[in-house]
Amino acid sequence: MPSSDTPTNLYDLTRPALGALLSDWGFRPHHRDVLWTGLYRQQARALDEVEGLRPELRDRLRAHTRLGQLTTHHEAFSSDGYTHKLLLRLEDGQTIETVLMRFKGRATVCISTQAGCAMGCVFCATGQMGLSRHLTPGEIVGQILHVRRILRESGESLRNIVLMGMGEPLHNYDNTMAAMDVLVDPLGLAMAPRFITLSTVGVVPGIRRLADEDRPVQLAVSLHGATDEERAALVPAGRRWPLSELMDACRYYIARRKRRIFFEWTLIEGRNDTPEHANTLGALLAGMDAHVNVIPLNPTVGYDGGPSQPASVRAFQDTLMAHGIPSTVRQRRGIDIDAGCGQLKSAVERRSRRSLPTSP
Repeated sequence: MPSSDTPTNLYDLTRPALGALLSDWGFRPHHRDVLWTGLYRQQARALDEVEGLRPELRDRLRAHTRLGQLTTHHEAFSSDGYTHKLLLRLEDGQTIETVLMRFKGRATVCISTQAGCAMGCVFCATGQMGLSRHLTPGEIVGQILHVRRILRESGESLRNIVLMGMGEPLHNYDNTMAAMDVLVDPLGLAMAPRFITLSTVGVVPGIRRLADEDRPVQLAVSLHGATDEERAALVPAGRRWPLSELMDACRYYIARRKRRIFFEWTLIEGRNDTPEHANTLGALLAGMDAHVNVIPLNPTVGYDGGPSQPASVRAFQDTLMAHGIPSTVRQRRGIDIDAGCGQLKSAVERRSRRSLPTSP
């Protein structure tokens, strides 16, 4: 993490926080908005590129702030041409993953909120590597800026953001929400909140806090198991927040926000993909405004499970529908480029270790 005497990363600041900083220096809100639109509308990469900035303010900013930049450490392109995975390097040398996915008429980016993850989901490459640190708001926002520059070169625009990359967003709640404030700010990137989905493994206090705050993002909750025993075997966080507490928090969220919750279920052959599993899940979600996204497993080196077969996927969905629970099979993208969460970083690190000289 940057030390306390490191110049402030302007991308870490919300518009009110930037205004407070400039106000302390004697500058009016107008100057804040000039700088803000320069950073996010013009997407200036240096202070000299910000149009309309007073020279004395530019000098003050140069002395006390910086524009923290993310650089591409490694990238991969899927053979279908629609998925572009980026391993981005942070200023302290940490690397994180960002995935750009193109669909017909729209582009979606999957972003990270932590370097690594503390939740330990056994089938997830990021969970297998553990947590290095939280990302700052600017490092979260920086992923969006990086991808928008890529899209701008081809005349495309970004519509959807999913916080499903490395890390647990609700474990890094304050920084994640500060980044969301920047992303949806109408004078800045002006991303539509309804096209932002936050995925959590089920951090109950975070779900309840999100329910109490006016943040109109979509919520997705990763289940993967419909009994405490089965879920805890795949998602260790289930031991801390059992399903009874998690479902109470989800019902509270639906009641407070008047919004549907999307539940994510990674289908693993023979382990959680039978009609019996679907029946248990249907009973668990009974009476809730819920939609299940079923996702055949992206295999990882550290887990021996495999994806469910198409017939099992169909039977699972049919059983859910008998319970009145709609579901969608999420399209698997970028399998050939390690596009699952944490897989590219793990692959790059394995290659780096193999290339190191051996001791004599």
